[in-house]
Amino acid sequence: MKFYDCATAPSPRRVRIFAAEKGIELDTVQVDLSSGEQFGDAFCAINPDCVVPALVLDDGTCLSEVTAICQYLEEHKPDPTLWGSDAATRALTTMWHVKVDQQGLAAIADVFRNTAKGMKGRALPGPDDYEQIPELAERGRQRVYNFFEKLDRQLASNEFVAGGRFTIADISALVFVDFARRAKIDPPQTLDNLARWYQAVSSRPSAAA
Repeated sequence: MKFYDCATAPSPRRVRIFAAEKGIELDTVQVDLSSGEQFGDAFCAINPDCVVPALVLDDGTCLSEVTAICQYLEEHKPDPTLWGSDAATRALTTMWHVKVDQQGLAAIADVFRNTAKGMKGRALPGPDDYEQIPELAERGRQRVYNFFEKLDRQLASNEFVAGGRFTIADISALVFVDFARRAKIDPPQTLDNLARWYQAVSSRPSAAA
């Protein structure tokens, strides 16, 4: 396997944390997003969507979405499970993983990509150009705060995002909070449950991956 990464990007960080929790060492190639390397012919031949992460399997198959890559790694090394050991737990974990993706990470991406100077004309990932829309950034900022509160409510009665054990939902939520902080959006200090959880998950060795 060969893993195409960018050390500064949030999406491949989720895969790195997942792999670290599994004890999987990935043969890694760094893609320089700041220089536009993802749009070059060499990387486009690997992933025509021009985004990282991408995992190329030994038979040449390319997996280019975080969920697909992590599902493959879960099957590749089932223990310790980061999805769940039964149907109900796996479904609950998937549900929260998707919520974090759609309601959290997508919201902060709207803020970042519609305000950052380096994203001018590149407001969406991929090979096509899209102009920034400032109103989407404002809406995204409110969505981020709303999702902070949703996570806090969920964590009031759960040790981790999807229940009683650390899962991929926690990995995605950790990256969401850190990505928001990079955009200068910190969780309100009144959200004690979120703060307790964040302290626990950010202290795991895998968080440094």
